[in-house]
Amino acid sequence: MKKLIAVLFAFLLVCSFAGAEDSFLVECPNGAPALTVCALKDNVQLVDPATIAASFTREEADFIIAPINAGAKLFKAGKSTYRLAAVVTWGNLVFASRIPDFSAEMINGHELILFGENTINASVALYVLQEMGITPAAVSYLASAQETQRKVVEDADAIVMTAEPAATAAKMANADISTVSVSALFMQLTGSEGFAQAGLFVRARTLEDSREMVAGWLQEIKASADRWAEDPDTAAKDAVEMGIMAKEAIVLKAISNCGIHYVPTREAKELVEKTAAIDLGQYGGSVPGDDFYYYGEE
Repeated sequence: MKKLIAVLFAFLLVCSFAGAEDSFLVECPNGAPALTVCALKDNVQLVDPATIAASFTREEADFIIAPINAGAKLFKAGKSTYRLAAVVTWGNLVFASRIPDFSAEMINGHELILFGENTINASVALYVLQEMGITPAAVSYLASAQETQRKVVEDADAIVMTAEPAATAAKMANADISTVSVSALFMQLTGSEGFAQAGLFVRARTLEDSREMVAGWLQEIKASADRWAEDPDTAAKDAVEMGIMAKEAIVLKAISNCGIHYVPTREAKELVEKTAAIDLGQYGGSVPGDDFYYYGEE
């Protein structure tokens, strides 16, 4: 009898977990961060990257993938209850140009066009150049990575910062475009695996109502991120089906430079703080407090 009750209890637990899994929602900006969760496409809602702050304040999603600094700023200001559960991307930025034999050193004394003025992406790019002793003649900004990508396609003399996987799409369309990974330069300078760019956030109400299920959801998202190393062909098909990329060939060629790697906050916290220290203004003036992190065993 006890054995039967134990079996029934296990069955009910599995059923309840499956039901919860079917109902959870992840909001994510389209682009490289969305590649992290393309295995969970039925549970993912893609949003315009420019509106991701509204996802935090609406509090409709159980999970949000977003720039870590954006989530930290809103949390510190009391405008968000979402806590950081993992870092999922470690930098997908590149410098790009059609100048022959392009290298980062060519930025010295040349105009550089960035995207995302007053964002951590721009701060990291400028930090890397400063640490390398490279001083652009001038720095200007366009609104998005798509606009800087368009600039390098149209202007043979331009040097821009853009992002993967869009940069690979541009290179496949125009063989004259060369890129230098900002993350690779950052790694050379700091010895880290990249900078803490996008994170996975979990809503406070989800933790309160379904705390026992959150660990399972986090494992599902980790497994989705890990597929890019284990089964990239299937992952690429899902990315195209979701509308993240138009062609599987592009994402398969770009994926190694997209910086996708799921790291839980207990392991990633130090690198989050190192990234924040590059420009504390992007994090509300100081490194995030311990209450910003969700470690998973509470």
